[in-house]
Amino acid sequence: MRKGFRVPKGKFYLVDGGYANTQSFLTPYRGVQYHLKEFGHGHPRPQNHRELFNHRHVVLQNHVESSLGILKKRFPILHVGTLHSIENQVKLPAAAAVLHNIIKMENGDETWLDNQPDNIAPNVFVDLPNGHENNYGNNVLGNTLRDEIAMQMWEAYHPE
Repeated sequence: MRKGFRVPKGKFYLVDGGYANTQSFLTPYRGVQYHLKEFGHGHPRPQNHRELFNHRHVVLQNHVESSLGILKKRFPILHVGTLHSIENQVKLPAAAAVLHNIIKMENGDETWLDNQPDNIAPNVFVDLPNGHENNYGNNVLGNTLRDEIAMQMWEAYHPE
């Protein structure tokens, strides 16, 4: 992780399989059903704790991506770098979410979103460095945490 970035103790981010599974970044199980279409019509419900974890992981991921897409379309400033200080930049997503919720509470007309051009260049993502750090212990702890969460979900979902 970069200097200065800390995940609060006892918290974690749900991330995709491109990341290492750690206590701070929980990934879906590899080699286990993951995409929603794999759980769709004609496919069985999750059969074990790993499938259930992956299913709920992807549902949450889709909600987050949809919400961010709506915010980015409504507030183009979220698409681009700005000249604002970092202290103000980190406040922009929360401010956009608050404004969006106020507009929705006031029954704001959202049809104008469909007519807005998508002419702002997408974000440039920087790949995280690979593997020179010793993450083995962190991966074991992450796997243990993910297993514990998945088993709790399974017990609540499928009590025996």
